Amino acid sequence: MIHQNLLLIMLLFFAMAMLFMLSQRLKISYPIFLVIGGLGISFIPGMPKINIHPDIVFLIFLPPLLFEAAWYTSWNHLWKWKRSILIMGFGLVLVTSTAVAYFAVDIIPGFTLALGFLLGGIISPPDAVAATSVLKGMPVPKRGLAILEGESLVNDAASLTVLRFAIATVISGTFVFEKAATDFLVLAVMGVFVGLVIAHILYLILRFWVKSSSITTPITLIAPYLMYIVAEEFHWSGVLAVVSGGLFLSFRSSDFLDFNTRMQTKEVWATLGFLLNGFVFILIGLELPVIINGLEGYNIQEAVEYSLLISAMVIVLRIVMVFIADYVPRILSKRIRESEKSPGFKLSFITGWAGMRGVVSLASALAIPLTLDSGEAFPHRNLIIFITFVVILVTLVFQGLTLPLFIKWLKVEEIDEVIPHEEQIESIRLELGKQSIQYLDDNYQYELKQYDSISRIKDNLATTVATLESLHENEKTAHDVSTVRGLYNKVMLELVGIRREGLMKLRESKKYDDEVIRIMENNLDLEEARLYKN
Repeated sequence: MIHQNLLLIMLLFFAMAMLFMLSQRLKISYPIFLVIGGLGISFIPGMPKINIHPDIVFLIFLPPLLFEAAWYTSWNHLWKWKRSILIMGFGLVLVTSTAVAYFAVDIIPGFTLALGFLLGGIISPPDAVAATSVLKGMPVPKRGLAILEGESLVNDAASLTVLRFAIATVISGTFVFEKAATDFLVLAVMGVFVGLVIAHILYLILRFWVKSSSITTPITLIAPYLMYIVAEEFHWSGVLAVVSGGLFLSFRSSDFLDFNTRMQTKEVWATLGFLLNGFVFILIGLELPVIINGLEGYNIQEAVEYSLLISAMVIVLRIVMVFIADYVPRILSKRIRESEKSPGFKLSFITGWAGMRGVVSLASALAIPLTLDSGEAFPHRNLIIFITFVVILVTLVFQGLTLPLFIKWLKVEEIDEVIPHEEQIESIRLELGKQSIQYLDDNYQYELKQYDSISRIKDNLATTVATLESLHENEKTAHDVSTVRGLYNKVMLELVGIRREGLMKLRESKKYDDEVIRIMENNLDLEEARLYKN
């Protein structure tokens, strides 16, 4: 039995890899293919039906996904656009949860308000991974991307908190606002406290004791689970513990990550994030037949109708909320009008249309308990999961495929004064090169005159500085700068290719140790990656 399950898991991972490769070839966001793949699996005859315990889903998938999102959140962007992020992060969740709750009660027979808030909390947060993968390479203003990423992190924490209270209300059958408000304050504050305490302890260990990447990377993998489990053990918010702890460790990561550890950790987390994202969609594909067969008195047509109506509602709600968040503060505050440029209709619409739902919503739905405290089946559980899946399917596929078309049609332009990444990279390299030359002149005057090998270091740095300065001084127009930059990268990449071919021939000659060949190959990989990023 165990061999069959392992084989199935390996085949599912292979299918995920194939879907990802197909998405890259077609230049379509890979979460779109994952949700379609999950749906397709449910139609394969003979596929095993799987029921996974809700607590396992929540514990395995959510902590690392939230931690990864917090780790890669830009502190500068988070602080710069904090007003819009907080309005969308908390406001959108509250508005969506409330609207979905009352709308669901109105259209779905037997649906209670608590179940409506549960459904609203599940489908309220947008998925930053889906949005940024769709927008990758598209001419979208930096402000829009920053708000989408920051909003998603806050949305996840807020929506999962709503989810927690909604589940407690359904199970207990009672809701007292004063008690709920007090409990929320306690679990939120203490959740953040636990996350920061554990993050500080891990920071001290990583900075002063751990000196190996083979230990640092596993500790970063353990960290979100440790924060989540400890907070939940005291009945506080494990979600807020993971988010706060992840933000702190990310902010201080330069203190304990060297170049080797940073590269290794980045690749490990990228792989883990992809596998977790993909596996959740695969799980829904395996559970979908069971969910459809247990729709508790609703036929498939009714469930689809409810799902499509709620999908349309959350799409419209988000667009309206984005315009409110963008324009109401500007109307009320003269200071905001003077300090920030207007986002304009185009950016507001694109930001609103980019609210695709994803893996956090799906994992939250699968984490709904199977039974109440009395032992009765959790009411309308399968219907809620089914609606969640359809909302994700509609928003990911419909909005995800049409978003690039809207961007091209509206011709969205940059609003704020933003220096292109290429120019920022060149400017940093130029500044660091000058500092390095100055350091050699100040500390190695004798060695520069005495040893050719040391003087060549300065010569190489001087050549790099001169090359970068020529891009800005000798080439007068933006077109010329772009042309020269492209030609420079093209020549350097060709030279990397020549050296790589030469290295392969040296490997075949067996004159050099394999370990030395691998070191040189890694150096070429780093150089090629730098050139591609430029």
